[in-house]
Amino acid sequence: MTNHLHDAMFGPRSASPAPFLLLPDGGTLTHEGFAELAARQAAVLISAGVQKGDRVALQAAKTPEALAVYAACIRVGAVLLPLNTAYTPTELAYFLGDAEPKLLICDPRSEAELAPIAETAGAQVLTLDSTGGGSFSARVAASAPHQTIAPCAPDDLAAILYTSGTTGRSKGAMLSHDNLLSNARALADLWQFSDADTLIHALPIFHTHGLFVAINVSLLSGAAVRFFPKFDIDEIIAAIPGSTSLMGVPTFYTRLLDDPRLTRDLVASMRLFVSGSAPLLAATHEAFEARTGHRILERYGMTETNMNASNPYEGARIAGTVGQPLPGVEIRITEPGSDSVLGQGETGMIEVRGPNVFQGYWRMPEKTAEELREDGFFLTGDLGLIDAAGYLHIVGRQKDLIIAGGYNIYPKEIEVLLDEMDGVAESAVIGVPHPDLGEAVVALVVAGDGTPPEPEALLAALSSQLARFKHPRKLLLVDSLPRNTMGKVQKNALRDSYADCLG
Repeated sequence: MTNHLHDAMFGPRSASPAPFLLLPDGGTLTHEGFAELAARQAAVLISAGVQKGDRVALQAAKTPEALAVYAACIRVGAVLLPLNTAYTPTELAYFLGDAEPKLLICDPRSEAELAPIAETAGAQVLTLDSTGGGSFSARVAASAPHQTIAPCAPDDLAAILYTSGTTGRSKGAMLSHDNLLSNARALADLWQFSDADTLIHALPIFHTHGLFVAINVSLLSGAAVRFFPKFDIDEIIAAIPGSTSLMGVPTFYTRLLDDPRLTRDLVASMRLFVSGSAPLLAATHEAFEARTGHRILERYGMTETNMNASNPYEGARIAGTVGQPLPGVEIRITEPGSDSVLGQGETGMIEVRGPNVFQGYWRMPEKTAEELREDGFFLTGDLGLIDAAGYLHIVGRQKDLIIAGGYNIYPKEIEVLLDEMDGVAESAVIGVPHPDLGEAVVALVVAGDGTPPEPEALLAALSSQLARFKHPRKLLLVDSLPRNTMGKVQKNALRDSYADCLG
């Protein structure tokens, strides 16, 4: 048996001297060098007892070494568990306890705090820092490359990505080798990527956009990648000349538009700007085109499915839409709560079916059955419509998901913490418009009996329990929360009332 993902994506260029990662310090890692690094890491994984099907958790800074862990896992048939670097030990305890990885690779600064959590979950701990050093890298340097590639079928798992549910309990989306490969093939073809491309990469590598869209498309097509640890406006401006493409979130584009150095001359070598992970405002679309002559290509994806739809490379890119289904992907609109398919222009639940759709939720068969129909259609939780041209419009979210700067935030997780604090009777967390992040988190708190809590104290208490991107931008004390006749808090009314509360 062959290794489905490795043989198509990593293997073909494993002996190529062509550049793969172009680093901020001027260094270059070739495809051949990347393959050797991954092979040495594979040897360390095996020495740590990692076997086919075992999970490897990674919470480390964005470095070539961290990226190579993905390739190393594929080589040995392990399942990568990439974790947001902002997650707190409290949050990690759940992920590690649920996934039970054989190995956790983390920052040395977190080792002491995470070691007992990892031990409880049955995981060994090795470290990897922001310079590529640490105990993991020390073992890698002392190891010979492990050249044997584990056999893996198309349906074997390649990764588990956690995505929170509205109840606050995170769900592990199981993604197979073919889920990833089929999607990369569709995108590379649709967006016309080739080995003549140089992609600017300033996204994180712990979620779908930065890892399974940007990196997979580049690997498959042979494109070079300008690999930045984060979005820095000066570095991005300097990288644009001589590059051909950029994948980003709306925040990237609003910050570029705020910089007078963004001109048509600056982007003369660029052929494609892609935006995703959060809705792109029509005003941003129009301003970017007026300034640069480029119309941003917006697409639609999610953790469970990778990418589902895209505006065309050649053809009309329509602001406010996410384009048409990718080749091989089906999208339908159904009446929420039923399987009745709606007609053109009617708003309902967006459902997706195709080789990109995940295998289900890790150790959650009941939740899988709720969201993945027997006929293969996945209920996305997003509400939308398909227009006469076949373009998908996302008009809302059935779930109360907040997307801030491309990160998914579920209000219930924050509300549960607030409701347990002294002086709080109840709370509601909403997303409000934000010019840079798309949406920002606002918490509304009803005080209990006695002395009302101080908003600053509540925010401070939250800060140690939540990743920074989940922190409310504002916390307001209110007399009561609006409810319907069934007693459910009317968050739509709250979003309307507090839409301008950030000033």
